[in-house]
Amino acid sequence: MTTDWNTDPEPSDPNANSDGTPDSSAFLSALRLSDSFLPVGGYTASYGLEQYINEDRIEDGDDLRALIAAYLRRVVGPCETVALANAHAASAAGELEALLAVDERLHAVTMPREFRESSTKAGAKLCELLAETDTDDVDAESSDGSDADGTDLETAFADAVAADETPGHYPVAFGVVAQARGLSRREACLAHAHSFVTGLLGAAQRLGRFGHTEIQSVLADLESVIAAVCERHVDDEPAAMVSFAPLAEIMGMRHERAGRRLFMS
Repeated sequence: MTTDWNTDPEPSDPNANSDGTPDSSAFLSALRLSDSFLPVGGYTASYGLEQYINEDRIEDGDDLRALIAAYLRRVVGPCETVALANAHAASAAGELEALLAVDERLHAVTMPREFRESSTKAGAKLCELLAETDTDDVDAESSDGSDADGTDLETAFADAVAADETPGHYPVAFGVVAQARGLSRREACLAHAHSFVTGLLGAAQRLGRFGHTEIQSVLADLESVIAAVCERHVDDEPAAMVSFAPLAEIMGMRHERAGRRLFMS
């Protein structure tokens, strides 16, 4: 059976208040999921950025801005955003088999071992964290039937990850939990891309090359790229999922054998 997920214009917000204003819970969930304070291990990943700096390939804010923009256009957009958006759609439709297929596809197109490990560890941790902290909220949503499909699938996906039946990549887990908490596909994609960018900028700062002001300047400049990338790829089919960033992948592979490492990837 083929489900036409990606042509849905998301006409109305099912979580809106009676007067039509958005429910603040979805917005607060987006802030929570995109915050570096979320303890899923993102602070341990630089996705090859550390190796770029170790090899003196990044000298100033312009270099950093260009590198992260390339990540967004070559990896986050056509790969992780596609996975997240389709995971969100599968969650909304209650299609576990389709969700697992998205996870397997993302695993197949993520080449560097460190990148795969960082993503799957963060995905498993997100599932574990929300199972421990959001039980009451999920039970309340399920009891009145308002979000039964999303919460049921979230539990099923978490169980599959725990049983090693699926890799459990972070963008896929993110899409599932975002849908269950009322975020639209675009909101979920924007939150994830923003989180990815702030994670890399935080890594660059901790590596001692950039100060707070320069980091904020780069972040402000990248907002338009985040928005454009998410808009371009939010409606892509799973088969379109692809990553093409050869130098970034090489940096990630070199990082595996680097003698000096602050980050896991």
